[in-house]
Amino acid sequence: MEFTKDLSAEYERGIRRTLPSYDAMLRLSQAFLSLTLDDQAHILVAGVGSGNELLHFAQANSHWQFTALDPSQAMLAITSEKLKNDQLQPRVTLVEGTVLQAPLTATFEAATCLLVLHFIKERAEQLATLQKIAEHLQPGAPFIIVCKCGELGNPETEQQFDLWRAYWLQNTKLTPEQVETMEQQIRTLGFLTEADMRSMLQTAGFEKITRFFSTTLFCGWTCFKK
Repeated sequence: MEFTKDLSAEYERGIRRTLPSYDAMLRLSQAFLSLTLDDQAHILVAGVGSGNELLHFAQANSHWQFTALDPSQAMLAITSEKLKNDQLQPRVTLVEGTVLQAPLTATFEAATCLLVLHFIKERAEQLATLQKIAEHLQPGAPFIIVCKCGELGNPETEQQFDLWRAYWLQNTKLTPEQVETMEQQIRTLGFLTEADMRSMLQTAGFEKITRFFSTTLFCGWTCFKK
């Protein structure tokens, strides 16, 4: 999915409707980083999007440094403006590109990949992304990942879609036809089952994998570089 200027702005406006427990997920992620990191740490943010997680983490610890990647210039522009408004620019390096494209040379004390992996449709590229993140982490470094979770056609996942559909119809002014169009777009994303995710994380070089977050069509896991 290409995040143009208009789509990036719409993502920023709609993320809390798409993921009703979005802010709780950010608080849990920040708590995990605070639990596992020292005051001095350099964190890789793979897929910074509109910068919400970055600001949340940076405001929670005034000494952490960040390298934040995103392939969308429009998303980086939104993030850059937020950093400027909060005077956080000196602690953040923004890089245009994906983990597989960016010329990373540093080794990081932690990494996050929140609401990103499902935009990569090919399983081999999803695994390569996780492997590249692991390559740039110190041994024992914490990693957080949140993405679409489920198996299309599976009764449990389809029941989650029923709930998702009801939520949008009850809490927005969208018509059933508009919600149906959005659902079909979501179904083209790279969903992963929990078994798939655990297997890929282990293959990529992570251990101590724990699911910390789950809501409708999303799940999140914490783990550590072996």
